[in-house]
Amino acid sequence: MAFVVNDRVKETTATTGTGTVTLDGASPGYQTFAAGIGSGNNTYYAIVLGNEWETGIGTVGSGTLSRDTVLQSSNSDTKVNFSAGSKEVFVTYPADRAVYKETSGNAVLFPIWENTPTVSGAYSITSGNRGISYGEITITTSSSVTVPTSSSWLVFG
Repeated sequence: MAFVVNDRVKETTATTGTGTVTLDGASPGYQTFAAGIGSGNNTYYAIVLGNEWETGIGTVGSGTLSRDTVLQSSNSDTKVNFSAGSKEVFVTYPADRAVYKETSGNAVLFPIWENTPTVSGAYSITSGNRGISYGEITITTSSSVTVPTSSSWLVFG
């Protein structure tokens, strides 16, 4: 099972409730989840019906998409109990999972804080963080991190 993100993947569904959605085929000009992501693979998804919406991580099945992890939603960031109607289901790249580049081309990683961290000295984080890990970089409540340009983000060139 791989994690795949692809462009122009969008289908519709009439599925209601909070379970796995049955995909009803590609929207005009788009490809199916099976073609763009592949059965058995994971991807970021969004489901939208009017004011009901959800973004998350799901697994593509044979004509289905399971809603494994909800990232954000109109239901207090939990699974939406979708009502009747034709919903759009598409691959997205959620903002809180994105890596951004600053104007010089360096990647900017934003730490995720559960509480406001205590910052002292040369931006040494001493408490208040939930912890974050990006590859070989791990920040925990006992870590001391020097932030090169700002107390709210890290830059890696």
